[in-house]
Amino acid sequence: MAAAAEGVPETHREEPVRDDAAVETAEEAKEPAEADITELCRDMFSKMATYLTGELTATSEDYKLLENMNKLTSLKYLEMKDIAINISRNLKDLNQKYAGLQPYLDQINVIEEQVAALEQAAYKLDAYSKKLEAKYKKLEKR
Repeated sequence: MAAAAEGVPETHREEPVRDDAAVETAEEAKEPAEADITELCRDMFSKMATYLTGELTATSEDYKLLENMNKLTSLKYLEMKDIAINISRNLKDLNQKYAGLQPYLDQINVIEEQVAALEQAAYKLDAYSKKLEAKYKKLEKR
């Protein structure tokens, strides 16, 4: 009843029943010996150093590979530049040669036109000669 006087109902005053079989006991955490901690730390730092060395080596190798690829690409572009310069030079030479041949090409075109006109004249002359021959034969038959 003293609990009721303090404002706590009597039903809640009872302690919960514990099942000792279900409760596990905690063991006191023991610190490893100082030598073990030191050895574990050395091992951890050694392995971490090995890991970081591997990562840095891989990164360094990647950069070396990129450097080699850049050098090869640069050489390839220099080769392509030389080829383009040679093509440009050859094209200029061809244009100069074509310009030098242009008067002769113009003469060939003029001659071709004259030959075509001469051919037309020859056809007309042939047709006229056939007409004359036909008239001559007609007059000869009379």
